[in-house]
Amino acid sequence: MERRRIEFVIAENPPKRLDKAVSRDVPEEATLSRTRLARLIDEGALSVDGQVVRDPKARVEAGAVISVTVEEASDSHIGPEDIPLDVVFEDDDLIVVNKPAGMVVHPAPGTPSGTLVNALMHHCGDNLSGVGGVKRPGIVHRIDKETSGLLVVAKSDVAHQGLAAQFERHTVERYYRAVCYGVPDANDPRLRGVKGASFETGNILKLTTQLARHKTDRQRQAVLFQGGRHAVTRARIVEPFGNPAVAALIECWLETGRTHQIRVHMAHAGHGLIGDPTYGGKRKLPVKALSEKALVAVQAFPRQALHAAVLGFTHPVSGETVRFEAPLPQDMQDLLEALRGAKG
Repeated sequence: MERRRIEFVIAENPPKRLDKAVSRDVPEEATLSRTRLARLIDEGALSVDGQVVRDPKARVEAGAVISVTVEEASDSHIGPEDIPLDVVFEDDDLIVVNKPAGMVVHPAPGTPSGTLVNALMHHCGDNLSGVGGVKRPGIVHRIDKETSGLLVVAKSDVAHQGLAAQFERHTVERYYRAVCYGVPDANDPRLRGVKGASFETGNILKLTTQLARHKTDRQRQAVLFQGGRHAVTRARIVEPFGNPAVAALIECWLETGRTHQIRVHMAHAGHGLIGDPTYGGKRKLPVKALSEKALVAVQAFPRQALHAAVLGFTHPVSGETVRFEAPLPQDMQDLLEALRGAKG
């Protein structure tokens, strides 16, 4: 694999830590994010005045010569596939797509083809970000296979770094629509007793926990209150269903973006998503509360009822604030129509 060497000098008044100093002073054209630099330090790919330094907390002085050895992007084993894409926006630096439910974002051992990445490689050709050391389209964030909705993908390395920084700072606007069991209302005394749950003005449910991979089931995430990664989800009721209300269309937005975050947080709150095979379960709803059509639709819904509806960020090259919306897919529209139907 080819390598390139980047050399630069630490400027005046550097931060005390090496990782912060090199992140501040690395040339912009090197397109090395703070996360990538931290990994390179750990790998022994960074030297200070000719000496390899692996401690990110090491002190560094102004005038020190930093040398970083970076492996160039190599060709990927992933092949292009002519799969239709719902392109919401595209320019020279990025592409925003509306991913259908059932499509995996990136190839994995169980799904080596038919993924969003395969489709992007056909659609974009060689115009895709190589950040990360391998030429795979610049996947900056992901949504689950059975979740539909908006994703932004970097086509240039500069865009990749700029988008990654926004996701890292949690400044990207991401709103989801979901259909859950029950109604997450501040008037519900049970919710007041759920650890990590609180309510903000406007009947907004806030869930604050740690999340980590489940100890025994590697396909699941688990709520923790020590260890793991900090996670914050907010949700508000858009429309309740049933008489009395036994389900709801909700809007969720993320302060952090962890694996399965909305799904596991709503389940923790006792409001798992309809159709979610991992966290939602199949609940028996009261026959008297909904029409027979609604009951059948809920039981038959084949995936988690979750859609990434809104995506907003600062364009990493133009600096323009952009915001995209994707309407609910047909299966979720049909579910809502059934839930709205009168009993009888």
